[in-house]
Amino acid sequence: MLVLAIDTATKACAVGLCRDGKILAEYKINMGMTHSEGLMPQLEQLLTRTGVQKGDIDLIAVSMGPGSFTGLRIGLATAEALAYAWKKPLQGVATPLALAYNLPAPGIVLSPLLDAQKGNYYQALYEWQNGEVKELQGVQIVNKEKLLENIALQGKPAVILGECSKLEGMELPDWCSLAPDYLRLPQAAGTALAALKAYNPDEQSGIFGLEPYYIRKSEAEELWEQKHGKQ
Repeated sequence: MLVLAIDTATKACAVGLCRDGKILAEYKINMGMTHSEGLMPQLEQLLTRTGVQKGDIDLIAVSMGPGSFTGLRIGLATAEALAYAWKKPLQGVATPLALAYNLPAPGIVLSPLLDAQKGNYYQALYEWQNGEVKELQGVQIVNKEKLLENIALQGKPAVILGECSKLEGMELPDWCSLAPDYLRLPQAAGTALAALKAYNPDEQSGIFGLEPYYIRKSEAEELWEQKHGKQ
């Protein structure tokens, strides 16, 4: 199965093509360019360089968050438009789960982090067992201290991935380390592999039935409520 994957949940914009679990090509840009500027040119270049035609693609995968509110909306809208125009199925993937595919190492707790603003993070915990990713903890909004407490409860060595650069100056326990920079941000390959695992043609809710995993309200919504009060 040939999968076109899109990830715009963070400041990095990643697109890729995977066939039967093997990466054919991947583009990732983390240069501050807005996703509305960079996503479509990346997709066009990806298809041109690989020679893949829209008819060759079997599934479109998109990262669903949590993450950047604007980025998620752009990624999902693009994926929906392509799936509709090309008549292809669409599979959403939780961004922390896609991140766990960056480091397929058994016996280690993986802690993907995504920026939740105001010094907080979206955190989930995973572990590779028998060649598959097992969820140990669902997504929570945590501060720096709480995220380490959650990891410690698992009683195993751990690696933190994702948007964790602000932890670089923090003293971490011996059993916990930060992933190298090239493994931290979402990769389209991880989104594609997670989508392949989750995809079931008999359980599709329709192209426009997906909703991003926002978890919390956007800053604009919070400011509106502060000004006008909750409805």
